[in-house]
Amino acid sequence: MKIVAFRHTTCDGLGSFARAFENFGADYFYVDTYREDISTFDALAPDVLVVLGGAPGVYQAEYYPFIRQEIDIIEKRFAANKPVLGVCLGAQMMAKALGEEVYIGKNGVEKGWLEIEVTDAAKGSPLEHLDGQHTKMLQWHGDTFDMPKQATHLAKSNQYANQAFSFGKSLGLQCHAEVTPCILKSWLVNAAGDVADGKLDVVDMMDKTDKHIGTLMEQSGKFIEGWLSEIKAAM
Repeated sequence: MKIVAFRHTTCDGLGSFARAFENFGADYFYVDTYREDISTFDALAPDVLVVLGGAPGVYQAEYYPFIRQEIDIIEKRFAANKPVLGVCLGAQMMAKALGEEVYIGKNGVEKGWLEIEVTDAAKGSPLEHLDGQHTKMLQWHGDTFDMPKQATHLAKSNQYANQAFSFGKSLGLQCHAEVTPCILKSWLVNAAGDVADGKLDVVDMMDKTDKHIGTLMEQSGKFIEGWLSEIKAAM
């Protein structure tokens, strides 16, 4: 199985998903879309396309051309029923590809170690490993999206209703199930302005990370391997 991950900054990555891919025997490769030319990228070549998070908003495509290019690629994969896994910005691009709007959330920034609750539609699925009964979840986003009418709503949080959805073989996650200590530390350094403004308590964030990260990484591994098993069975 060949997996390609679209990455939008060097401080992002597949995190705990990478180990799960390796355990599954899948090969994965990064494409840094913010600095590489993807105009000739073969949308249907990878068995799985992962679209990671990033700072830009989907509504800023005029400033960041890779956003529109990635949405076009996602649309082609949807048309061919080829799996996409979107994380945060990636999930928002998926929603846009399905005709919905992405915008600054009215409930403020959702950031920190919180819980998501899976819907009845996700009970018994690999996503249930990420339910709040099993693990805390790392959130870090200010944008949200309307749930695509063609999609199945799979998870919610207290602050934002749309945390996960499926469309065919594809899955969008607003939350950061992939996070590792290394990734989070990079984000905290890049968020130094928020720390200075008193909007982010680094000590508290790292204390909670030490408490919850091990469980999240374990549950994320179960989730990814279960999802890949479903994808492989349908190939």
